[in-house]
Amino acid sequence: MTRMPGLGKGNGTGASSARLFTRAGYSVALVARGVDHLDKLSQELNAAGGEAAPFPVESYTPQNIKSVWDSIRAKYAAPNYRIDAAIFNVGHGVWKPFLEVTPEDVRTTLENSVEAGFAFSREAILTFKENEISESKGKRGTLIFTGATASLRGIRPQEFGKENIHVAHAIIDGVIATERLVERAPDIVQNPDRRLSPDSIAESYLHLVNQDRSSWTWELDLRPAYEKW
Repeated sequence: MTRMPGLGKGNGTGASSARLFTRAGYSVALVARGVDHLDKLSQELNAAGGEAAPFPVESYTPQNIKSVWDSIRAKYAAPNYRIDAAIFNVGHGVWKPFLEVTPEDVRTTLENSVEAGFAFSREAILTFKENEISESKGKRGTLIFTGATASLRGIRPQEFGKENIHVAHAIIDGVIATERLVERAPDIVQNPDRRLSPDSIAESYLHLVNQDRSSWTWELDLRPAYEKW
């Protein structure tokens, strides 16, 4: 069995996971941009009786990620191996006040966390789909992302509150009764329980704008009556 972690500098979560999985009997594919660190950890794991192989990449571009997955699938091919798990342990956080964040910061974060994460998970899912459902665990594979609360939201959603600037996030879950929806799904438009009214959304936005500073809303969740919560 093979497991594929994203790895940083040969320490931390990626390296600890690699050590634990080899002790549990997994063959481990080590992927990272640092060749020396990969080789060192691979040698350590093999010397300890495990099975590990380094797969260095120049960067976490979709092309490089697909290429490294192709190499891993070639090395750990059926019927001798089965790729059972994949861990995406790559991230690029930006810990700055909003107005100090640069366009380059945004691009780098999107490339490493979003674009690379998508490419990695796509290859993992395509690989798992080729597996039979295991009798012991009842699954084809496991994909894990290392993240934090910052993966879901900014650490300071009300950073500008102290400057009397109200920032709010409106969650719109459900279909909105637009002209396009009238053509595509007239039955939904005619049922006020199944769709959101643009006018009603606008009223909620006006409510946010008119809120007194003593009671500001950060997150507003709007859904039609029949939408699941």
